[in-house]
Amino acid sequence: MTHTITLTVNGQKYTREVEPRLLLSDFLRHELGLTGTHVGCEHGVCGACTIMFDGESARSCLMFAVQADGHEITTVEGLAKDKDDLHPLQQSFWEAHGLQCGYCTPGILMTMIPFLKQNPNPTEDEIRHALSGNLCRCTGYQHVVDAVKLASEKMREIED
Repeated sequence: MTHTITLTVNGQKYTREVEPRLLLSDFLRHELGLTGTHVGCEHGVCGACTIMFDGESARSCLMFAVQADGHEITTVEGLAKDKDDLHPLQQSFWEAHGLQCGYCTPGILMTMIPFLKQNPNPTEDEIRHALSGNLCRCTGYQHVVDAVKLASEKMREIED
């Protein structure tokens, strides 16, 4: 038995037939080809699968695709207009060396976007607290924190 779902992903509407137990992370990766949403632990612990669900960070490995019916999803592929016009957070990760292997980076980006909207001038401690749900084995987090701080400055300049 399948269910018909319609959802908006990165500004584009999709209608698909899905199995009721298909995870949203698998739907995004395998049905829509949006492989920037990574799957790490499949328990919602590592943060690699983080997306924005109606503007809020959410773990896509903890949701079924049918739960996204009628909702708006943003994945990492929806942040940049194109490869030459990155979102300020993406640009800051590039400039501050906030990534190494990059596996965790999409989830971190999708966690930090709503965080920076709610807290446009965060302290280092606030950034570290917001990052606490995203695991990274490569960076040691300092460059990630620096990148988020740089992004907050860039984003405030854009708004002024």
